[in-house]
Amino acid sequence: MDISQMLKSLQDPMGVPFYPFVFQVLLVLTFALHIIFVNLVIGGVFMSVYGYFKKGNYYRALSKAFAKASTINFSLLIVLGVAPLLFMQVIYDPFWYTANVLSAAWMVGIVFVLMAAFSFAYVFYMKLYKDRKHIGVWGVAAFLLILLVGVTMHAVSYQALFPEQWVNWYVGGSKADLSGTILHAFQLPRFLHFIVASFAITGIFMMLYAWYFKERDDMDKSYLAWVGKTGAKMAVTFTVLQMVVGVWWLLSLPSGFQFYRNPVFLTAGVLVVLLLLVLIEAQSNPQKYALPAAGLALIGVLGMTSAREALRMLYVGRYNYSVYTYKLNLSYGSTALFAVTFLMGIVIVSYLLSVVFKMGRSSKPLDLSSLRLRTWSVYLMIAWILIMIGIGVAIAS
Repeated sequence: MDISQMLKSLQDPMGVPFYPFVFQVLLVLTFALHIIFVNLVIGGVFMSVYGYFKKGNYYRALSKAFAKASTINFSLLIVLGVAPLLFMQVIYDPFWYTANVLSAAWMVGIVFVLMAAFSFAYVFYMKLYKDRKHIGVWGVAAFLLILLVGVTMHAVSYQALFPEQWVNWYVGGSKADLSGTILHAFQLPRFLHFIVASFAITGIFMMLYAWYFKERDDMDKSYLAWVGKTGAKMAVTFTVLQMVVGVWWLLSLPSGFQFYRNPVFLTAGVLVVLLLLVLIEAQSNPQKYALPAAGLALIGVLGMTSAREALRMLYVGRYNYSVYTYKLNLSYGSTALFAVTFLMGIVIVSYLLSVVFKMGRSSKPLDLSSLRLRTWSVYLMIAWILIMIGIGVAIAS
C-alpha cells in the first residue's frame, strides 16, 4: 500500500480556503491558549482536593479559591479547545479523522466524560463553599475523569501519527474491529510532559494570585505571602521535573528525526531554562516575580506548542505529507469574514478581561466609564450583527 497516496486521497477534495501556513500558525496559537487552561484545570482541581484533605485555614482557603477558579477555567478549556480542533481538521484531516474513527467510542464518550467531570468539579465547589462534610469524593472523581480525558486525547492524537498501523489496528486479526473501543497507541513520556507541566503552571498561577490580591485591604497579607511562596516552590520543582520528562520524551523519539537539533525545539528549550532561572530567583519574593514568570511561561508554552507542531511535521513527513502542498482553493470572502470576526473578538474579549481584572483587584465599586474599550465593543458588536444579517439576506435573495 502506498501510504503517501492513501493520505492524499483522504484529503478534502475541495482543498483549503486559504494558505495552509496561516491555519498552521492559528493551530499553534490557539492550542497554546487551550493547553494553558488544561494545565490550570488539572493542577487547580488537584490543589483544591489536596487543600481539602490537608486541612488548616490556609489550605482550606486555597482549596475554596481553586475550586471556584477551576469551574471557570474548565469552561475556558472547552471553549478554547474548539479552535485548535477545527484548524487540525483543516490541514491534518486524513490523520485526525482516521484516528477518531479507530477509537470512535472513546471520542464520542469523551463528551459525556467532560460533562461529568465538570459537574463533579462544580458540585465539589458548591458543597465546599457551604462547608459540607465528606465531599472529597466529588473532587477526586472530577480529577480522575479529567485525567481520563487527557489519556483519550493523547492516545487518539498519537495514533494519528502512525498511518502504517491503521489497517492492522482496524482488522485486528481475522475480522475487522468496528467497535471503536480500543485506544491503540500510548506513549508515557509524551503524556506526562503535558501532565507535569500542569503543576508548574498552577504554581505560577498561585504566584499571580498572591500578586493580584495584594492591593486589596480585605485580604490576609500573611495568607497571600504563603500562597505565593507555596506556588513558587511548586513551580520551580515541577519545572525541573518537566525538563527531566522532556528529555525522556526526546530520547524516545525516532533517532532519524534528530529533534534535539531542531531550531524550534532548541528555542523552546532556552525559554524553559530562562523560566527556571526566573523561578529560582522568585523564591525570595514570589509576588515581585509573578508577572515575569507568567510572561515567560506563556512564551514558553507557545514555544513548546511550536516544537510540537515541528515534531508532527517530521512524523507526517515520513509519508511525504506536507500541509504546504495541500490543494488551495482561495476563498477571500469567508477568510475576510473570519479575520474581521477574529479581530472584533480580540477587542471585545480585551474589554471583558479589563473589567474582570479591575473588579477583582479592588473591593470598591468599579467605574466602567474609565474603560475606553467599552464604546468600541458595543459598536463592533452592532456592526458585526448588521454584517451577518446583511450576508444572510444577500444569500437568501
